[in-house]
Amino acid sequence: MSTVALTCARGGSKGLPGKNVLPLAGKPLIAWAIECATSAARVDRMIVSTDSPEIAEAARAAGAEVPFMRPAELARDDSPEWLVWRHALTWLKENEGRYPDALLVVPATAPLRERQDLESALDEFEKGGADMVISVTEAHRSPYFNMVRANDDGTVGLVIPPTGVVFRRQDAPVVHDITTVGYVARPEFVMEKSGMFQGRVRAVHVPVERSLDIDTPLDFQMAEWLLARRTT
Repeated sequence: MSTVALTCARGGSKGLPGKNVLPLAGKPLIAWAIECATSAARVDRMIVSTDSPEIAEAARAAGAEVPFMRPAELARDDSPEWLVWRHALTWLKENEGRYPDALLVVPATAPLRERQDLESALDEFEKGGADMVISVTEAHRSPYFNMVRANDDGTVGLVIPPTGVVFRRQDAPVVHDITTVGYVARPEFVMEKSGMFQGRVRAVHVPVERSLDIDTPLDFQMAEWLLARRTT
């Protein structure tokens, strides 16, 4: 199975400006994703899609290819990342004549992932019968127990009212949080559909301590603390 890993990293982050190249435990944030992906035995190549020359330079220094620059219309705040995946796949098909068997998307914002997390997702994909494999972890909240939405009359109610009385979260149906640790997709599915749940999706579990997604300065501080604990 041929596998191309893809990290999408635009230069205009607002929640944490410049986050993709901020130094985390001695190296740019994006380097953590690149080094983890390239350490996986089944990853044939590692590509970064970015609109930023600074990110491109950091990506190449970490061992990734940056064979194209992302167009501005795919680097806005509201640009769907699904279209960024399509853009990368289109480039591969037009310039190299074929899609890989699998696209392994490795977001830069989950630096605590380990190689085994990506390998588990690839294992699940190789079983066949799935258009995508996503990574999940234990949910922090449950729509059946402690997540609410506003009603038109100003009151609030559970997002999904259970059929019976639920006194403890453990009694509610089991739900999971989707993580940004990694996604494996069938390239033809990405090109034909407009979202992951339009196909057959399977999931692999990632421990919560490896699933942190960096979006704010607080997230970054938490990642620094957790990485420091790994080396002590």
